[in-house]
Amino acid sequence: MTTIQVRDVSPEAAELLKKRAAARGLSLSEYLRGELDRLAAAPSRDEVLRRIAERGAPRLTSPVQELHEARDARGGE
Repeated sequence: MTTIQVRDVSPEAAELLKKRAAARGLSLSEYLRGELDRLAAAPSRDEVLRRIAERGAPRLTSPVQELHEARDARGGE
């Protein structure tokens, strides 16, 4: 396990985090460990944008064309 130390946390932020931890029945360390795990598990904005760019643009058809194709598939109703 790695130790992480955070300096210069405002008193207001520290107090709010302590209250959130207590509301869940956790110590501040347990609460922050869970929040850090959750944060680390989520992709960053840059990672999401990179994944989107790697997919490429989808091939879209016009709604009118889709309606014509659907009607043709039903027998031209």
